[in-house]
Amino acid sequence: MDSTTGRSGEDGDLGQLARVLRTEAAALGLMAETLGPEHVAAVDLLAGARGRIIVSGIGKSGHVGAKIAATFASTGAPAQFVHPTEASHGDLGMITPDDVTLVISNSGETSELSDLITYTRRFAIPLIAITRKGGSTLGQAADVTLLLPDAPEACAIGVAPTTSTTATIALGDALAVALMHRKGFRREDFEVFHPGGKLGAQLMKVEKLMHTGEALPLLPPDAPMREGLLTMTSKGFGLAGVVEGGKLAGIITDGDLRRNLDRLMDATAIEVATRAPRTVGPGMLASEALKIMTERKISALFVVDDDRRVLGLLHIHDCLRAGVA
Repeated sequence: MDSTTGRSGEDGDLGQLARVLRTEAAALGLMAETLGPEHVAAVDLLAGARGRIIVSGIGKSGHVGAKIAATFASTGAPAQFVHPTEASHGDLGMITPDDVTLVISNSGETSELSDLITYTRRFAIPLIAITRKGGSTLGQAADVTLLLPDAPEACAIGVAPTTSTTATIALGDALAVALMHRKGFRREDFEVFHPGGKLGAQLMKVEKLMHTGEALPLLPPDAPMREGLLTMTSKGFGLAGVVEGGKLAGIITDGDLRRNLDRLMDATAIEVATRAPRTVGPGMLASEALKIMTERKISALFVVDDDRRVLGLLHIHDCLRAGVA
């Protein structure tokens, strides 16, 4: 096999793969070491936007820009990608004085960006540039210029956008995360922007999955266990809660039934129940509640408020059906 296409060795496929990763990783390390006041100034502008963050670029920079805009939007900072060519044909009207623009161009001399740059200068719309050339048209026009590292492209001939696009994506991620931190964006806030898919399931709260009202298997403390068995069977959860003085005083499970088998039909619900059971609050993440059930090897948890008043019941099957795992 030709050494240039073989699987091993520095000139083989694996060697090429490793070289690209090391080249791009080195560029990211260099960029991290050269962060400065201009990066803080960029976060200041982004945090101060009364409108949206408008991201623009063309070619590979455009693809990267669309991803950066999506990252901002999904982390609590309203953002939109505007294609520079479409901007020149009417879409400049999408950009308002309340917005902040983030424009990407490796060379800083992309002709398609000229109308957009001029528009931001005319209406005093803040402009952040991401470019490799600080002295370029884009770099000179911007309010804040963020320089990409002076590092070689990772492709075999050194011209295809590889290192530069990776560095741009990483810088966009860094800005988005810094902005999240500045705004105090929390894990719980993420659910608002990610209601679907696996991530949405992981961020779903107990209150969205719990059973409520007439579906709950609840008993007064003095209820005879004959009634308790009927409640456990009819509600279909395999357990019942004992409510005393409006608060959850205990639960009855299959294990409690077995432990009290010899006196079961003569006992009351509270006499059979396990006192002070493990409960969860409605605002807990369903994934955390699932972890509790898995670790304790139980199938359900009552949901209570701060005064232990019963609000609902969460079953392990509810979590699994919703994709929480």
